[in-house]
Amino acid sequence: MAYFDSDGVQIYFEERGKGDPVVLVHGFASRSDHNWAGWIDTLARSYRVVALDCRGHGKSGKPHDSAAYAGETMGEDVIRLMDHLGIKRTLIMGYSMGGRIVTGLLLFHPERLRAAVLGGIGAVSASAPSFDRKPVVDALLAKDISEVKEPRARDFRQFAEATGNDLKALAAVMASNREDFPAEKIAAKKIRVPVMIVIGTKDLLVGNPKLLRDAIPGSKLVMLEGRDHLSAPGDPHYVEAVLEFFKSAPA
Repeated sequence: MAYFDSDGVQIYFEERGKGDPVVLVHGFASRSDHNWAGWIDTLARSYRVVALDCRGHGKSGKPHDSAAYAGETMGEDVIRLMDHLGIKRTLIMGYSMGGRIVTGLLLFHPERLRAAVLGGIGAVSASAPSFDRKPVVDALLAKDISEVKEPRARDFRQFAEATGNDLKALAAVMASNREDFPAEKIAAKKIRVPVMIVIGTKDLLVGNPKLLRDAIPGSKLVMLEGRDHLSAPGDPHYVEAVLEFFKSAPA
């Protein structure tokens, strides 16, 4: 077990293998060993794998104040972890919430990334409504899941309970003041880091993956046939695509 202090919050991380570094950033209401089951062992055969539990999740600190998750705080945790471990540039993969975190790093810290995989994520247009987080916040704060009627919010609550996370901390994460990244803002940054987007064909949670691909010059889009948001990480085609992509990344 390893921890480091990231601006007053203890962040748990696991480090395995040797070679070029790969940082893994998990999804909302998950944790590193859950989201990346099987992945860490596979990648550690060729890489130095660093997988963290994001603040509010797993074994990391869990503030109940939404301000502790505002802005790009969770991305800064990743940068501080890299600094803590002496990693100047890295290959990186984020899934779902982790994909949003890595998108922020592509926008604000591109010099720290060699190549990035954005899993389980799409994009929205500036003119389109973004995901409404309030029903999920209410579901996480409900006394019992039986009180939650909205289907998507109920799914979030059920998953959060199954992974053994702190519901109040997750509600604070979901309620935090984090900027959405519409396709227009991503495109304006003219990202030069190699990017691959991976998403299931049945994933209806995360916006339009083709819009995201079009916003990042030269990015590659891999669609996993028949996979939804929860089943995509275990698809062997996902693993094969990532291994090939990382292998081809420039030094």
